[in-house]
Amino acid sequence: MSRHDPLSLAFAALADPTRRAILQRLGSGEAGVVELAEASTLTQPAITKHLKVLERAGLIGRARDGQRRPARLHLEGLLPVDDWLRRAHTEWSDRLDRLDAHLAAQPEATITEENRNA
Repeated sequence: MSRHDPLSLAFAALADPTRRAILQRLGSGEAGVVELAEASTLTQPAITKHLKVLERAGLIGRARDGQRRPARLHLEGLLPVDDWLRRAHTEWSDRLDRLDAHLAAQPEATITEENRNA
């Protein structure tokens, strides 16, 4: 499995709470490094590094606006994660449903004193 596939990049980016906080902030509108740093305890260079990871993962985009490079949330970057989670949820729900059906079809075991001592 490649560490450069969209799903791996997205999960790696989302694994960090600081990057998740940046994404949450960008959910309410674009922001530049200065604005993001003001709302954080991190320095501007640290914010820039986090933005690069998010951009590489396709979760944000950055454009030039004069000297400012505001970041914008790219929801389509979450599609590989959403697809994977939906498939995993469906697969595990099906497996658990089959297990429930299997267990329901089993005769109830009665524990007797004789079975406990065996």
